[in-house]
This record gives sequence, structure tokens and C-alpha cells, in this order.
Amino acid sequence: MNILKRLENFRSHFDELGIDAALIIGDYNRNYLSGFTGHESFSVILKDKAYFLTDGRYIEQAHKEVVGYEVIEYKPPIHDAVKNILLENDVKVLGVEEDRFTFQDLEIYKEKLGDIKIVKLNHTIEKIRMIKEEEEIELIAKAASIADMAFEHILKFIKPGVAERDIALEIEYFMKKQGAQGLSFDSIVVSGARSSLPHGTPTDKKLEYGDFVTLDFGCIYNGYCSDMTRTIVVGKATEKQKEIYNAVLDANEAALKAVKEGISCFDLDKIARDIITERGYGERFSHGLGHGVGMEVHELPRVNFRSNEVLEAGMVITDEPGIYIPDFGGVRIEELVVVTKDGYRVLSHSPKHLIEIE
Repeated sequence: MNILKRLENFRSHFDELGIDAALIIGDYNRNYLSGFTGHESFSVILKDKAYFLTDGRYIEQAHKEVVGYEVIEYKPPIHDAVKNILLENDVKVLGVEEDRFTFQDLEIYKEKLGDIKIVKLNHTIEKIRMIKEEEEIELIAKAASIADMAFEHILKFIKPGVAERDIALEIEYFMKKQGAQGLSFDSIVVSGARSSLPHGTPTDKKLEYGDFVTLDFGCIYNGYCSDMTRTIVVGKATEKQKEIYNAVLDANEAALKAVKEGISCFDLDKIARDIITERGYGERFSHGLGHGVGMEVHELPRVNFRSNEVLEAGMVITDEPGIYIPDFGGVRIEELVVVTKDGYRVLSHSPKHLIEIE
């Protein structure tokens, strides 16, 4: 991955942001722009130089991994080290990550920096990160392949009497055995009436014959995430279950076929939402169609009915419509998709037809 190119890309936005320097404190943005894989470190990026500040726990790692920066071991508090760099370089306007920079940070830096103005970076780095390099896409694809293997594995594990929590633990254990660093997020395993909870937490509830079981999980591979959801039935599906499942599957497929550079996230969401609404379940589709995936499992762009973003080649998004009916159950089917110039490439390859486990 070309870290220097990423730095120059970010610096090219300095004039429009009206900044002389940027203080990066969020793990994902800092690591994206430096090559570092650790935590609790800071970077100050100027137009012609950059500083990477870390403490004694990470200094050796930083010297090995960080590209394009002067690496400095600072002594707490970090605010004084940042202040010295800014004053030495005659910085007048400092950009910060509005989602990471706390009110407490603002108060401390206002006191220490005097006349230096602090402004928002307007999610500039997150917007740059939306367009994935080919190497990033391949890492996401590897994470997706591990999740696919986990789904195939867990189908042999699922049966009446097995607890949701045990299924979640087995998925996590299996993915780590296949080389995953960790989970993209806490796995969702919900069954029966609990499958109406889009983000339900696995419990000690045991699977019963006739249950919907929704499995939403992903893993991290070399710093990049995967995310997939499948819903299955323990035993034979009822006609009502089939009706709901097919409505979600049709919405998923219709949206997938429409993915290409230039389509708006609003319109893509609407394609799936209209199908579910036509089937009589519009009020039961309670979230957006999808989101970006990369170093974080939820990134830009937002693919929902409030979004004004437009898809571009190189984005990696989810396509995950769902229907959730309280006291009955729910279905979600989620694909992981790369946007291309003329269409899409699916990264998740687990079967989407309704699976009934006898």
C-alpha cells in the first residue's frame, strides 16, 4: 500500500479545508495514513512534513512500520508535544477529526495553543478511505472468505438444543483458527421470535424446531473487515417464513443487480425498500440497505434513505435488506460487494437460498 501517496492525497485537501496542519488521533485514520498497526499514538501532518508521536510501548513498532514521518517518543501529556510541534512550524490553523476530538481535548488545546485556530476536517480522511486500493479489496475479500468458511462450518453445528451463545463462540473460534485477527463486531446469533432483533445479542436460548436463525458476523484480516448475514430455518419452513424470506431475497437481488458507479445510495436503498413495501412489510424494514466496509465494519458511504452519496468504483458496501416482525421473527440477507465501473463484484459467496436444517 502506498502510504506516501495517501499522505499526498490528504494534503491536497489542505487548502480547501483552510488548514496548515492536521492532528490525527483516531486509530483508523492515523494508521491508514502512516502504515502503523498499533494504538494510542498520534500524528501531526503539515504541508511538507509529518510527525508520528508515540510512547515507549510502541516506539520500536513505530520505527519499523511508519512511513513518511519523523517518529518521536513523547513524554505525557501529549498536548505539550503537539503544542511544541505546532509552534515550531508556525501553524495558524489546525484541523482535527470531529468524531474523535473530544470536548475535553478542545478545552485543553484552546488553552495551550493560544491563537492557533482549531477547525473540523469534515470527514476528509474517511471520504478518501471510501475508495479502496486493490490491495485493500483483496484483504477484505480474504476476510470475507474466512466468514464464508465459518458459515459452511456452523451449518454442521446448528441443531435443536444448541444455544445461541455457543453458536457465536464456535463461529469466533473457527474464524480465528482460519487466520482472523479478531471479530469485525460482536457476532449476532438470534433465533425464533428473537430473530426480529436486528442487532440482538446471543443468549442461552436454545434453538427449537421451526426457528428462524439469523447469523450476522465478520472477521478482521490484516486490518480489514468482512460482514455477512444469513438466515436459516431449523426444520421445515412455514409458508409465512418462506414468504418473508423470499421478499428479503428478492430485495437483496434487485439491489445487487443495480449496483454500479454513479447510482445514488438513496436510489439503491429505494430499490430494495420498494420491493419489501410492495410485499406488505415496508414498516418492518427498519434500517438502511447498507454501509461501507473497510478498516472499520461501518464506514462511509451510508447506503440508506437519507443518504446523498453516490457510488464510485472501488467502494466496498453491504447489501442487507431485512424484515423484522415482533413476536414472530425476522430475516436479513447480507452481501459484501465491490463497486466497479460497470457493475459489481460480490465478495461473500455463501449460498443465499433458504436453508432448512433437519
